[in-house]
Amino acid sequence: MPYCVNLSGKTAFVTGSTRGIGYGLALALAGAGADIVVTSRHQDECERVCGVIRGIGVKALPVAFDVRDRVSIEVAAARAVKYFGAIDILINNAGTAVTEKAEDLSEAQWDMVMDTNLKGVFFCAQVIGRHMIERKVGKIINIASIFGVVGQWNILPYCVAKGGVIQMTRALALEWSRYNILVNAICPGYVKTAMNSLVLEDERTYKNILQNIPERRLGLPEDLASAAIFLASDGSNYMTGQTMIIDGGWTAK
Repeated sequence: MPYCVNLSGKTAFVTGSTRGIGYGLALALAGAGADIVVTSRHQDECERVCGVIRGIGVKALPVAFDVRDRVSIEVAAARAVKYFGAIDILINNAGTAVTEKAEDLSEAQWDMVMDTNLKGVFFCAQVIGRHMIERKVGKIINIASIFGVVGQWNILPYCVAKGGVIQMTRALALEWSRYNILVNAICPGYVKTAMNSLVLEDERTYKNILQNIPERRLGLPEDLASAAIFLASDGSNYMTGQTMIIDGGWTAK
């Protein structure tokens, strides 16, 4: 039976959607017809992106909150549900990283990455998942990383957190399948974003990265768009607990 990738009438809550991967995914889902809850820690950035999304022809709600703060998550989710009536799609994208040797990592650095990349992902899923459970339907897309699958130098907490996100995806998929909530993950490789800019400014590092990518280029946020739209659409209705790796071939070696 053919399906049409049309997300009209759906609402997508995208964390960290004012820049980088999250921004690209928010635009992609809006282009497919979904209304978007635009989020970051800064209201002015959310409003700016909402202006862009409304220009596509869909509705957008700016909501500033911090994924590290559970109360903040609950307030943000309640605002979105009150405005749109429901949240159909959650994209857990907000993330951070620290570049540091394992022997030099501080507790504060460890906690910052874990609180954002692992704890924040779970509590966003839990809070918004409860609304989905009430309706017996929902799609959750967690943005993990290839470095949750393979190791990488000097970003140990990031690797640990993203590996945790992949396992969280599997466990939630099992627990929530009875509610018709499908939970999947996308694992990007190196994507050209502001978060990676400092690493990529070093010419030697940049060349080393490209040598590990068979496609010989960095990914772009739009390279993830088709996967996100697929996972948000009816086309993925028999898929849950899975991880889609989009890395230009890095992990094929």
